[in-house]
Amino acid sequence: MRRMGAAMIELVRGDITRQQVDAIVNAANSGLMGGGGVDGAIHRAGGPSILEECKVLVAQNGRCPTGGAVITGAGNLPARYVIHAVGPRYGKNRAKEAELLAAAYSESMRLAMEAGCESVAFPAISAGAYGYPLEEAAAIAVAAVRHSLSSESSIKRVLFVLFADDAMQAFEKALSDLQ
Repeated sequence: MRRMGAAMIELVRGDITRQQVDAIVNAANSGLMGGGGVDGAIHRAGGPSILEECKVLVAQNGRCPTGGAVITGAGNLPARYVIHAVGPRYGKNRAKEAELLAAAYSESMRLAMEAGCESVAFPAISAGAYGYPLEEAAAIAVAAVRHSLSSESSIKRVLFVLFADDAMQAFEKALSDLQ
């Protein structure tokens, strides 16, 4: 656990769909239609209402751009909201990948603050199927969240919910490098 301003940042090993927070962040694809990994787990655990809200958002606004995020209700999840953030595929746009990944975290934090959330849980966006190297992804994630917390914020608790030892180690290193 690390304090950043008025907020605590915690690393948790486990299942993001079981976190008791105001908002969980989904590592979504741009079509917001569910998929594999974290995205599929959130849609399965949250039930069909999340997908229905996503369909409405896509019909109204089109696909969510890489680096962007949208917010929906959380269906059957213990959270109040799901923030669907679209991270970059590693190797697809080398010049902008870090910027796009940081934007996905920053936009998620902005939406959580706008919704009045006090707690938010993130997965390691883009570090799974999208192939982003874990240590780089962790450093970008922690820096983007820290930057978001540097301004006035309703958020008091940020969790990075990680599935494996290598992810825990990468995020521990990223947090300690910021100190």
